[in-house]
Amino acid sequence: MGRWRDGGAVLRVVGTDGAPVPLEIAASYRARTRGLLGRGGIAGALLLTPAGSVHTFRMRFAIDVAYLDRNLDVIALAMMVPGRLGWPRPRSRHVLEAEAGAMAGWGLRVGARVEVEPRPVGGGT
Repeated sequence: MGRWRDGGAVLRVVGTDGAPVPLEIAASYRARTRGLLGRGGIAGALLLTPAGSVHTFRMRFAIDVAYLDRNLDVIALAMMVPGRLGWPRPRSRHVLEAEAGAMAGWGLRVGARVEVEPRPVGGGT
């Protein structure tokens, strides 16, 4: 996707017939630091980039976490409850976060690849 920027996008799991997932990209230091803190949930997913690990301190809900390599292949999956520190994952360049249970519904598994499509300016899917 070239250079990553904060904003909206669409996530697709390659090789599945699942619907596209609304995605928020957090590429700036400020956006990555804020992440999902203070939110009561998320519709879709949040992509932290660059990132190799995450924590759930001060979070209000459990999350699914997918660690992605530079090609957007899933190299590890975890479910984290609030108040935890995730271990750094070697080769992880991006971290995808969603509400607990969401990723299984998308068909996301270790070895899967995701695609990120920027939303057109002014909205869109």
